[in-house]
Amino acid sequence: MGTDRLETGKAEKTVYDVAVLGSGFAGSMLGAILARGGAKVLLLDAKSHPKFAIGESTIPNMLVTLRTMALRYDVPELMTLSTFTGCQKIISAAHGQKIHFGFMNHQDGQPQDPRQLTMFNFPKLLLHPAAHMLRQDTDAYLYNVAVKYGCTTRTGFHADDIDFDDSGVTISSERGEQFRARYVVDASGYRSPLAAKFGLREDPCRFKHHSRAIWNHMLGVPRTDDAIRHAKADTPPVPWYDGTVHHLFDHGWFWVIAFDNHPSSRNPLCSVGLTLDHRRYPKTPGVMPEEDFWRHVHRFPDVARQFAGSRPVREWVATDRLQYSSSRTVGDRWVLLAHAAAFIDPLFSRGLHNTCEAVNVLAWRILRAVRDGDFSAERFADVDSRQQALFDGNDKLVNAAYQSFSSHELWSAVFRIWAWGSNAGTFRSLEAFRRWRKDGDDAHLMDLENVENPGLHWSDHEGYSELFNHMVEQCDAYEAGKVTGQEAADALYDHLERAPFVPRHWGWTERDLRFINPTLGRVSKTMWWAATKAPDDVRRLMLGFLRESSRELVRGRRVL
Repeated sequence: MGTDRLETGKAEKTVYDVAVLGSGFAGSMLGAILARGGAKVLLLDAKSHPKFAIGESTIPNMLVTLRTMALRYDVPELMTLSTFTGCQKIISAAHGQKIHFGFMNHQDGQPQDPRQLTMFNFPKLLLHPAAHMLRQDTDAYLYNVAVKYGCTTRTGFHADDIDFDDSGVTISSERGEQFRARYVVDASGYRSPLAAKFGLREDPCRFKHHSRAIWNHMLGVPRTDDAIRHAKADTPPVPWYDGTVHHLFDHGWFWVIAFDNHPSSRNPLCSVGLTLDHRRYPKTPGVMPEEDFWRHVHRFPDVARQFAGSRPVREWVATDRLQYSSSRTVGDRWVLLAHAAAFIDPLFSRGLHNTCEAVNVLAWRILRAVRDGDFSAERFADVDSRQQALFDGNDKLVNAAYQSFSSHELWSAVFRIWAWGSNAGTFRSLEAFRRWRKDGDDAHLMDLENVENPGLHWSDHEGYSELFNHMVEQCDAYEAGKVTGQEAADALYDHLERAPFVPRHWGWTERDLRFINPTLGRVSKTMWWAATKAPDDVRRLMLGFLRESSRELVRGRRVL
């Protein structure tokens, strides 16, 4: 693609097609894709790699999006990020594996009640383990991929001013350096220069959910299975420490994201953190983040065992309210990408997935705009609606979950509605990927964008949308004291039982089943149900996934 030159005196100044502010996960990934597509890209960042970052837990739907982008944009390095094995062998031996989402509910001063356990295991016969990403390594890897494909980079650059005119954008630093581009992507995160310039931050933030956070990387974190021992009947089929562990309590939770949970790992660290509703648990003036963290740890005897003897390796990070939102995310010649636009909460690990979705729907539009020279906001309106829907959908989900934490019965219903929707969304993405790979028709990928409810994992199913909204309504009613947790849970389980699109035998409708573990026997029964009793759309999704998985197993591979 062509690049203009501006004459400044006797010298010529490069005009980049795209300037990207921020070279983290989002900025470097997008930069690599655009440069591979022929655009002249400039990556600007105030810092240099390696950089500490959180947002370390991946989910299957994200892995499908990475595989799709790897082939769609001819950037095979993105395939590396789509499996734990790829991260471990190609990037560095510093990552952890993730084979489940695990949750333990806790009450103040009480031992953990083994009746209040929930876990969803990824089907190990069909899926590769996902990764707990050591972000300083994955982000540096993506940055180097961007350089490989031709991105020009500049670190130590603090954007001080961004000026727009009819022909482009001028980005100036605090030291008077200037760069010129036709379009600018702000992937810099919370302190977005464009959000500040255009007054885009909503005050108050529109999201219902409220939380603050404290986090660190630590050494010597005990394995969850050693620290919190239950009887054999109360022990899940896979170790707690082999996935993402969530210790839940009333309107808050601790995370345990291990990098040292696989024999191949050479990383002794574990990511730990706490998020909690700041209205219910406000900061105490003069209390340092570390003291605040341990004060909440010691409210729960088994959480205290989880972190006994662990030592921080960095300064603690603490926030005020985590949530922020933007009135719009696109404009003439600019876009706010991912965390430059908004943030909700790390519960359910949707941050990286939403970032990948946003990059996927943005990249081809930028490449098209570079070719025809039209960078108007109208060309990117669908990117704005998609990003805003992803934020709003996650806000509703996380807020409902926090509301349910104090009632395990209600939480277990929320857990099932979330997990099945996430699974169905993964199957749907795989179906589109499989069809696109077979015939090369981009219409299959566009079908993933053109949906009624883009904020939900299962975004094109009206029945699931109704179930999700019912979940939000019941959790709001419980929070307001209009119903008990038991009553809200009963209403949601009744909906699950009646819903023809919720598979049987997998565990979604079995309210006493704590560990949803898709063994070969359960998967076989579910697929028989899909073949004989499921609605047509669910049958297509599930049997398509089974066929793809069977082909991959014959080849000695997993589908993801």
